[in-house]
Amino acid sequence: MLKDKPEVLTIQEVADILNVSIQTMRRWDNTGILKAFRTNMTQRRRYRKEDIVAYLKATPPTNKSSK
Repeated sequence: MLKDKPEVLTIQEVADILNVSIQTMRRWDNTGILKAFRTNMTQRRRYRKEDIVAYLKATPPTNKSSK
């Protein structure tokens, strides 16, 4: 899933990968759950692919099947 992605991802790319909203991504950054870094020029949040991989490995899968 991530092997074809660049080493640095946008907030939208990560939100799509994790199936969460951009607002959730901002909240996770602010609370330290999944930290972003800021680019010098735009100050927009960017995420390292290695951090996303580590987060996915550390987070247990959820069962979202409906009953």
